[in-house]
Amino acid sequence: MTRTQRRTRSIALTMGLAMTLAACGGTTQDSAQDDPVAGDEETLDPTDADDTADGDANAGGAEDYEEGLAITMLPKSVNNPYFEASSDGAQMVVEDELSGTYEYTGPSEATASSQVSYINTLSQQGVDALLLSANDPNALCSSLDQASSGGTAIVTFDSDVDPECRDLFVSQVDGEEVGRALIEMAAEQIDGAGEIAILSATANATNQNAWIDVIEQELANNPDYADIELVATVYGDDEDEKSFAETQGLLQAHPDLEAIISPTTVGIAAAARYLQGSDYQGEVALTGLGTPNQMREFVEDGTVEEFALWDPGALGELAAYTGAALASDMITGEEGDTFTAGDLGEYVLGQDGVILLGPPTRFNAENIDEFDF
Repeated sequence: MTRTQRRTRSIALTMGLAMTLAACGGTTQDSAQDDPVAGDEETLDPTDADDTADGDANAGGAEDYEEGLAITMLPKSVNNPYFEASSDGAQMVVEDELSGTYEYTGPSEATASSQVSYINTLSQQGVDALLLSANDPNALCSSLDQASSGGTAIVTFDSDVDPECRDLFVSQVDGEEVGRALIEMAAEQIDGAGEIAILSATANATNQNAWIDVIEQELANNPDYADIELVATVYGDDEDEKSFAETQGLLQAHPDLEAIISPTTVGIAAAARYLQGSDYQGEVALTGLGTPNQMREFVEDGTVEEFALWDPGALGELAAYTGAALASDMITGEEGDTFTAGDLGEYVLGQDGVILLGPPTRFNAENIDEFDF
């Protein structure tokens, strides 16, 4: 029996109990109340989101979503511009498109232990769907299993857990594509030679580690990068001050450093702020993943030449539609299931319950003012 089948069975048992109580004059707890950014030629992959589905009879329209669903987003940490943008997208879908109730909650520090307490609370509340960006692939599994057994659809986005611990994963892009793009941008900015370092988020972040693995594989196997040496990988834990300090530490420990890759929106902004106005500005390249709005000033003053990202708002939208589709029994979680995610188009569930949003976009001085997120 799959996780989704167990979840559906739990819902059926709960509904049966509710009907029995109603027949006996008892009461039950009331349920909850009443365009992705176009990347055109700048995208790393020309695939369009609409091409991700085969348009078969399993695809569902907006009329198939259950109304009044209670959906909660739990990010790695709050007060993070990236996740706030994702939350805006999800909230719009849940409240405006699906007439449901939405909550955005989470810890101030990006740790697995801090997320556990939130998952346990949401499990007790019995939300219909949980949209989770995980700080650890395994440490959350026990709490997620408890929530799932209570009928909550578990959808991870941005950063996954072990597939056995959730129903579906909404991935921003193919992980290998991100890793290759990161090292490619760094190589271009240092003319293919020199020392580089990585400023990551947390040491256990699934997505960060997958991208770093690809970077390391490219450095080891791609002759184009034979003259590039990765000298250090440090972790800012998605905290601004720590990421700022780690940037300082890298530059002091490696005086010949040519570039820093920071595949985290908090890290790249903190590193840019350290470089800005310092002797390193224009001397040490910085690239990675960030939002146009937070990085615009650093591009305009030459601190950062180019970076990349997908639309986090669209990622939040897709995560919300995915959770709602699962909670509405429009999809079962099986490979090949399709559903319509509003204006984003139709999507198909891939292997291991993975759904891809689409390709990222490279941002630089030529195009950054075309984007607002």
